[in-house]
Amino acid sequence: MKQLWCAMSLVTGSLLFPFNASADVSSGALLQEMYQASQSLNYELSFVSINKQGVESLRYQHARLNNQPLAQLLQLDGPRREVVQRGTEISYFEPGLEPFTLNGDYIVDSLPSLVYTDFKRLTPYYDFISVGRTRIADRMCEVVRVVARDGTRYSYTVWLDAESKLPLRVDLLDRDGEALEQFRVIDFNISAQVNKSMQELAAASLPPQLSVPVGDKVSFNWAPSWLPQGFTEVSSSRRPLPTVEGPIESRLYSDGLFSFSINVNRATQSSTDQMLRTGRRTVTISVRNGAEISVLGELPPQTAKRISDSIKFRAAQ
Repeated sequence: MKQLWCAMSLVTGSLLFPFNASADVSSGALLQEMYQASQSLNYELSFVSINKQGVESLRYQHARLNNQPLAQLLQLDGPRREVVQRGTEISYFEPGLEPFTLNGDYIVDSLPSLVYTDFKRLTPYYDFISVGRTRIADRMCEVVRVVARDGTRYSYTVWLDAESKLPLRVDLLDRDGEALEQFRVIDFNISAQVNKSMQELAAASLPPQLSVPVGDKVSFNWAPSWLPQGFTEVSSSRRPLPTVEGPIESRLYSDGLFSFSINVNRATQSSTDQMLRTGRRTVTISVRNGAEISVLGELPPQTAKRISDSIKFRAAQ
């Protein structure tokens, strides 16, 4: 597995040759076209998802029906795992679990969130750098890097099909340039036939919608005094958790590409400072002012630690 991952990572820097983009087409505009193509076209992708934990083979189908998205993500190896989107309903089918439905705008599982990003929002905080051209899945691709200007986040390298603008490969890189995850298409098809093949799915009965508890909307006596550029608070809540003593207070932040949460609850005798990174996700826990502070999300460890250290309390808890 290690040899496979290294080999895939090395390809990132190979088989590219420079080119001059036309003056009226910026790299940011190309990425915005990718976003629009992924939402509007009828297509099917067979791809592999590679990370430190292993390799998955999957198929994704997308169509537009009555001006609503209709999509299916299917795991091709092992037990059948399936995710279906119909409009804003996302249904999950997992072996050994009761199927359920959640509200959402798109299927996030195994598909790079970059694909669904509105790049106009990212322009003030990210650079979009044209790298060159190469072939993926026997198609000519334009290669673009997405890099945060303040250096506090991970970066992406994206291979876009030169004709359709669909993503054929996406690498998530850490701050040292090491690949954390890779999405790589091995075969794809753009056709109205995809729409026809999904008609049965459009009429299928979906499982009931799962009720998600809503946390109390309250004001907190704490807040971060530093955030990476472009991150804003999306939501906040206070709710009890079975394994945590007392309620947990949470703030969720996003810059439109990456997200993380800050969680504060009462510290216990077993609370200790900890740091863990698994792939793109980092968890850092610190104990201060009688509180356990955890930062969880898609951040490098150094950035998560700096956010945690910046938490200020207005009064002792």
